[in-house]
Amino acid sequence: MKRIFGFLSLAMVLALVTACVHTPTAQMSASSVMDGIAQRGVLVVGTAASMPPLNMTAKNGEVIGLEPDMARIMADAMGVKVEFKAMPFAELLPALTAGKVDMVISNMTITGKRNMDVAFVGPYFVSGKSFLTKAAWLATAKDIQQVNSPKTRLTALNGSTSEIFVRNQLPSATLVTGKDYGEMVRMVLDGKADAMVADYPICVFSVFRYPGQDLVSLMPPLNYEPIGVAVPKGDPLMVNWVENFLDYLEGSGEMKRLADRWLNDGAWIKRLP
Repeated sequence: MKRIFGFLSLAMVLALVTACVHTPTAQMSASSVMDGIAQRGVLVVGTAASMPPLNMTAKNGEVIGLEPDMARIMADAMGVKVEFKAMPFAELLPALTAGKVDMVISNMTITGKRNMDVAFVGPYFVSGKSFLTKAAWLATAKDIQQVNSPKTRLTALNGSTSEIFVRNQLPSATLVTGKDYGEMVRMVLDGKADAMVADYPICVFSVFRYPGQDLVSLMPPLNYEPIGVAVPKGDPLMVNWVENFLDYLEGSGEMKRLADRWLNDGAWIKRLP
């Protein structure tokens, strides 16, 4: 199992660098979010809690994964507790803009459209799209346009860049969106979808979580997906704090330790339902 997840980590690029963030015009006091966190004594983090190995829900209901561990270290550095608010992926950014969560750390790709509404810090991780399938013809396709047919049934997470990828790159395919990855993997296993389109780590993880089901994942990833922390716009102190935090994770070696735990060692799989 360690060799399997070691391969996974090598197939992806961990972008442990701090990217330039263009902060939108301030619409609130410079430290309003940070002040609220300090006053409450709690950092509220939005997550889908269903995107292994970056974020997921254990049998006992605990939110676990590389990103939740990041958030716990972040809260410790702030001197506060952390609270996770799990919700469907499509609801995360609306929750952030409505002030229901302080930030979103949930395998969220930095896109120009999203960045018009919220600020992003990162990337702290780089991924890309792939297919999870049982169909031999799809697994051996040499050109993505071989998949672009009304006869091809695809599923992708509602409100995600995977959905956008299918609509833009495979417009002729039949697309059914799902609310979470468990639902979509089951569609593939039950033959209700030819393939799930998702980030490469999620596809590879699903192959090893369901052994003996003839699932395969295409590699290398089909595109470039920078993953970042989403924070409210108009709060430069929050942006600056998270930038410095990610720099600390890289420089201290903490991010490498998190990657080793969640990407190179599959011992945590037994904690899942």
